[in-house]
Amino acid sequence: MNITDLNRDGGIGCNSMLVEVGPFRLLVDAGMHPKKAGLEAMPDFSLVEDNSLDLVLLTHCHLDHLGSLPVLMRRQQQAQLLTSIPTKDLAGRMLRNSINVMRRQREELDKPELPLYTKQDVQRMESNILPMAYDRPRIFHQNGGELKVTFYQAGHVAGAAGLGLEYKGRKIFFTGDVLFTKQKTLGGARFPKGELDTVVLETTRGATERANGVTRQNEVERLFRTVEHFLSHGGSVLIPVFAFGRMQEILSLVNDARKEGKLRKCPIYCSGLGMDLANYFDTISRKTGLINFRRQILKDLQVKRLPNSLKAGSNPSEQGLYIVSSGMLVAHTPSYKVAASLLHHHQNGICFVGYNDPDTPGGKLLATEQGDNFLFEAIDYSCPARAHIEKFDLSGHAERGELVDFAIGANPRAIVLNHGDPEARAWFRKELTSFSENRKVLDPEPLERYFV
Repeated sequence: MNITDLNRDGGIGCNSMLVEVGPFRLLVDAGMHPKKAGLEAMPDFSLVEDNSLDLVLLTHCHLDHLGSLPVLMRRQQQAQLLTSIPTKDLAGRMLRNSINVMRRQREELDKPELPLYTKQDVQRMESNILPMAYDRPRIFHQNGGELKVTFYQAGHVAGAAGLGLEYKGRKIFFTGDVLFTKQKTLGGARFPKGELDTVVLETTRGATERANGVTRQNEVERLFRTVEHFLSHGGSVLIPVFAFGRMQEILSLVNDARKEGKLRKCPIYCSGLGMDLANYFDTISRKTGLINFRRQILKDLQVKRLPNSLKAGSNPSEQGLYIVSSGMLVAHTPSYKVAASLLHHHQNGICFVGYNDPDTPGGKLLATEQGDNFLFEAIDYSCPARAHIEKFDLSGHAERGELVDFAIGANPRAIVLNHGDPEARAWFRKELTSFSENRKVLDPEPLERYFV
């Protein structure tokens, strides 16, 4: 097998890997870098000739894996696009939202090439999707060669898949983004048992070790104790969430906490893409049973749309719980607007439940000391950080020890590190090498072709 990482910057970003197995040429993912815009946010597709791919495999619908897919498929119209069944339903909706974001960026960032694709491109892409049921392999033929492809449930988010390839008896496995722990709305990863020849391993949490005694369940309980504390003292609480997956998960957990008497009734506000995706989750849940979410939760919680009256520095007129995107307080999003309203007032809380890049407003706020000034650059508003700011470890990615156990348990001849910052990859390389010096552990340089 030959592999080439097309993410020109490496690390976590516009994930895309060219894979050559016998006569087959395939691409795993085609993402968009979340910290860039325009053509520079895309993988380097110059190494993939037009109409040269046989298959394109998508692990899941986060934009760092999905965002460039319509551009790629415009150039690879003969290629078959494989996704899980939930991803088939979700991909188009995520990409149409991306078009709207790119339209705004065109003026804000002076990027005339935006948007990079149209709704018609997305429709054409959707028409070429071959949905793959988990654990049900398909056989593909090319120039006398036979390739078996199997999708496996990966946890992480709805529709996420690990990818198994088998060619001439050799087994290759891509973990994609994975979470082994069960969530309220989604089961954990169910990966293949037995030995594998090559594992391509995500390394997101390589630089992060979960503290002793900390579990997902006790972090959930700590979250609701914190929320209840601020509500009981007359404050409001913001939980910034990713619209895809995390909003629906938190709403489900809030609904349970209410039923169990752990959280008082108060107005709950949501907005944007996450509300629309709740409809998709409901449909997928009913059709496949692969998601545990019903739109009825929104009615049970009497969820309200975000009020238009919110103003920077002015506490909301009605106390409430705000579960809104983006999870990283990206400028001009609902969570950014709510944070600018709540931060100045000591009775309020801001509870982060996901990863925040240090360069985003969310990352910068987490690094701000209590009482220090914080600048909302996009609206030129500054105030002391008086609200209580807290972080909860509810990551959608597996702990590093779990990934090491999976990789070593598969006893592969080679492990390829993927989807991680340099520090995270370095930890995995050292740890995995310590188990066997004879095992090849590869941290590929961007755009370099490797034989594995």
